[in-house]
Amino acid sequence: MRSDRATMRAGVSMAATLPLIAGALALGIPAAHAADSPARAVLKGTKPLWATAKADRGATPDGARVKARVYLAGRDAAGLAAYARAVSDPASPLYGKYLSAKQAQTRFGATKAQVAAVKSWLTSAGLTVTEVTPRYVAVSGDVAAAERAFGTQLHDFAKGAKTYRAPAATATAPASLKGAVLTVTGLDNAPHKARHADQLPPPDAVFKNSGPFSSYHGSRIATTLPDAYGGKIPYAVKGYTGRQLRAAYGAGTYTGRGVRIAITDAYASPTIAYDAARYAVKNGDAPWKTGQLHQVLPKNYTKTEECGAAGWYGEETLDVEAAHAVAPDADVTYVGAASCYDDDLLDSLGKIVDNHLADIVSNSWGDIEANQTPDLAAAYDQVFQLGAVQGIGFYFSSGDNGDEVANTGTKQVDTPANSAWVTAVGGTSLAVGKGDTYLWETGWGTEKSSLSADGKTWENFPGTFTSGAGGGTSKTVPQPYYQKGIVPKSLATANNAAGNRVVPDIAAIADPNTGFLVGQTQTFPDGTERYDEYRIGGTSLAAPVIAAVQALAQEAGGGKPLGFANPSIYAKYGKRGVYHDVTDNPTGSGLAVARVDFANGLDATGGLLYSARTLGHDSSLSAVKGYDDVTGVGSPANGYVQSFRKR
Repeated sequence: MRSDRATMRAGVSMAATLPLIAGALALGIPAAHAADSPARAVLKGTKPLWATAKADRGATPDGARVKARVYLAGRDAAGLAAYARAVSDPASPLYGKYLSAKQAQTRFGATKAQVAAVKSWLTSAGLTVTEVTPRYVAVSGDVAAAERAFGTQLHDFAKGAKTYRAPAATATAPASLKGAVLTVTGLDNAPHKARHADQLPPPDAVFKNSGPFSSYHGSRIATTLPDAYGGKIPYAVKGYTGRQLRAAYGAGTYTGRGVRIAITDAYASPTIAYDAARYAVKNGDAPWKTGQLHQVLPKNYTKTEECGAAGWYGEETLDVEAAHAVAPDADVTYVGAASCYDDDLLDSLGKIVDNHLADIVSNSWGDIEANQTPDLAAAYDQVFQLGAVQGIGFYFSSGDNGDEVANTGTKQVDTPANSAWVTAVGGTSLAVGKGDTYLWETGWGTEKSSLSADGKTWENFPGTFTSGAGGGTSKTVPQPYYQKGIVPKSLATANNAAGNRVVPDIAAIADPNTGFLVGQTQTFPDGTERYDEYRIGGTSLAAPVIAAVQALAQEAGGGKPLGFANPSIYAKYGKRGVYHDVTDNPTGSGLAVARVDFANGLDATGGLLYSARTLGHDSSLSAVKGYDDVTGVGSPANGYVQSFRKR
């Protein structure tokens, strides 16, 4: 499941795909550039690509209201990016020399004089300052005031079937501010949200899996169903538990003791403490200790209907339970956003960085790269860099729609997983055998074939693509240094001869057909709300699993934060026993599982649906020997956690 900044995808997961374009900022250098006029500085990327002359529907009325955020570049934006790289690179003499949150703000944050100058500029234009944080100044006012402040007219533009406001020209700021402004968001009012004074709705309607199930891969064979790939196939697992995942990814005796994990999503499940506690006891995980699970929540929630608030409860539940299952002694803090919109999600990330709430941050949400805008990319990258200098690493699910062609008609990656400053987590189909033995993994990509009416064949076998791990080559983010020499040139240069960022970096279990068992309070048809369990997957499972594995690695290394982990992840590539080199054909023959679903999602009264789910067929993406755009460098093997031990 992955949350689209997020709607629950039937039978798959809630995967989040967040809208922003990782602009031309290779490693987060500020977006402001000198304008032709000496009096103004251009805020690059503030005019969206869809605001074309052809789509222009005329000037927005002067009295219309605008809410915007002016992000502060700080006193040394280039220095921030450079230091974030240095402390994250194992080859650098500054590696691991992290700053405290206060030190980071003192060294790289905006000065009081810069904040005062920005506020003065905005208020003199007629805007009202509504909030000031270490990262931005929020303002509101009418269109006329916004136009005066940002040196551009605001027009209405057609975007699809709807009309939205946007700058008619790129916004600017006074050159006298001397680069104090990183960017401005909110001048366009098209939705910027992650997919999945309002009160949160009750839990979503119940979803249950039908059996038969395997308890481990291959434990129960579908002998009465048709053959596939030359023989009978096993029933899908009921859902792996922490014990099986810890064995598969080499946890050993490590439990994440002393390590802090944060999880971000939108909203907050009202039953998370009860659900997580019951799930752990019922499924053999260590019981939660008093004070081990925390929540940091906004005062008010917004856009609950638009964002499908109840759908995010399952996302939080999956993330929290999966992280605890793999790293049962890690401290977990859930930081909920007020909505699925970027501003609110950025606030959640900012809270973690400003207060150093954790060293490892799992994020199971996002959007397609085409929806990303450079202004938002700059704001996100700044938060990621401020985290990196403090030793905080961010992990983002890569998406659940493969190359996105089936979903959007265009081959593209997801964001913020495309950022060069985060670890993008891809997905696999995982086979754990008897005795918790790791058998194999394929790249996650599923094709579905339904049982014929006479029950003798699988129709149009192997069927149609349903879902798969997101991956591919960014069209906007230049290739980061740590991928050079490891990512094949054919992938890196797919969209640009100079080379671009390729996603993902690392991978773990994601396929819902080989997925994780989760426990959640749901709403039953009679209106009652009660706990139940079901199998789920998506790269929003892979992200917290990898975050938890990183917690084990941090413990193995003596507790020192791993920080932004990509340089270390790639530095370990090729070392014996560190990664499972995941391919789509690990056994030399086709792989499939039989799945049985309730037609009504609850019980057998509506009938049963039988299907064969072929594994390892991810749209146009392929998991091959070596680095690939489905699983990155692979999944953690037995030697991964151990490789962080101090010698």
